[in-house]
Amino acid sequence: MSPDVWPQAVLDLLATGGDRPVFEDGDQIVTAAGMSALIRRTAAGFRAAGIGPGDGVALRLGVTAPAFAATIAAFAVGARVSGIRPDLTPAQLQDLLSRDDAVLVDDARLAGLAAAPDDGGPLVAGGRPQDIARITYTSGSTGGAKGCVQTYAAMTAAWAAYPDRWPPAIAELAPRLRRYLVFGSLSSQVMLEYGVLALAAGGTLVVARPPTFPEAIVTQRATASVITVGKLYQLVRDQRANPVDLSSLRALMVSGSPLHPGRLAEALDVLGPVVFHGYGQTETGMISMVTPAEMLASPAALASVGRPPAAVDVSVRDGELYVRTPGQASSYWGDPVESAEVFVDGWVRTRDLAALDAEGHLRLLGRARDVIIVNACLVYAGPIERVLATDPDVAEAYVVSRPDDGTGEAVHAYLVPVAGRSPDFDALRELVTARLGGAAAPRTMTLIDRVPIGAGGKPDKAALGPGSPHGAGGVHSS
Repeated sequence: MSPDVWPQAVLDLLATGGDRPVFEDGDQIVTAAGMSALIRRTAAGFRAAGIGPGDGVALRLGVTAPAFAATIAAFAVGARVSGIRPDLTPAQLQDLLSRDDAVLVDDARLAGLAAAPDDGGPLVAGGRPQDIARITYTSGSTGGAKGCVQTYAAMTAAWAAYPDRWPPAIAELAPRLRRYLVFGSLSSQVMLEYGVLALAAGGTLVVARPPTFPEAIVTQRATASVITVGKLYQLVRDQRANPVDLSSLRALMVSGSPLHPGRLAEALDVLGPVVFHGYGQTETGMISMVTPAEMLASPAALASVGRPPAAVDVSVRDGELYVRTPGQASSYWGDPVESAEVFVDGWVRTRDLAALDAEGHLRLLGRARDVIIVNACLVYAGPIERVLATDPDVAEAYVVSRPDDGTGEAVHAYLVPVAGRSPDFDALRELVTARLGGAAAPRTMTLIDRVPIGAGGKPDKAALGPGSPHGAGGVHSS
């Protein structure tokens, strides 16, 4: 068992941090020493409950200091850790727990775990390198949750906790994370990675209260936060119409859908040189990032997602991007068929179309898979189409993605009705929400006479859209 296994670097950082503030929630400020003790107690609670290397722990927690401590403590005892997204439907939650065979830890159970005695001794990470450290669940192509599996070896190889491994873009970003705004779920892959980066850079995790933009930035004097594409658009509009004091802000890490160069330029103009445009996937972690300085200096950089760092290998094969990253996932939990399709000879198929220019900038050109990214949440078109088609008034259903100022991208549905029938749009939206979650609910629904057919004889969803000659009067749901 290696003393350097994840999350030993975080444990050591906190154990030696003394009175330095690392977590702030309103009037509650937790020092590094205080957080270290809380993690030790929680780890002792896990062990007393019989949880150790190889055991499953599913975290369904709020954004609190004990929740952060529980996340790190679960890794410290070598458990197989998964975070429960707050937007899962009851059916999706039950499916996830039944497949993972994990102990569910919510805020009530966490209180008991954290009450365990602290012996004050150093906490040594107990993970075994080849054991599964984390399962990160996303929407799946069949409608069920899909779990990306990372081993302890992979998480140990990642760069966030190790300043000497930071790629140039991360080295530029890290000092700006002095007051890193946290919200949603601290067991989220993106939130945790930037949180660990902030701690390694000497920063403090600050809870977003109120949990809204730009109010939380102003109230908490935040220097950095993750932001979705839709929220970035809204922030830019708000700053144009009713500007507030964002002088504390140093970095906004944009996640989710790719940004149009014109929108990126506008954000830099309105908000200043604070926008970092990153590209990555749950399966890979960060693949590349373009910094404000690079975008302001070069139109080519502005139209890209940056240069992949030396630690990331990229290969464009028949237009599709394959990558290898230090901390990438190795499989999908319980899904050997999908695993074999995506994880190929040590490479990850991104299912994104891409190109590298002469200067090494990575440009995204489209997707080879039928997905929509809604508020940074991956939603597959296929399951939505199948749910819509279960309605007796719907003969055929087709779902497409469209850019959206509110959510980055949004789901739009085109329905061929059964002859003489009129589908109830509100009922259909409720049905999709109940089965697949709110992110999958169509923003609009349009009745069409027939779907356009492409040259290969298959439905041509790219031809669907406003003004399509195949529409039946453009009947929309609002």
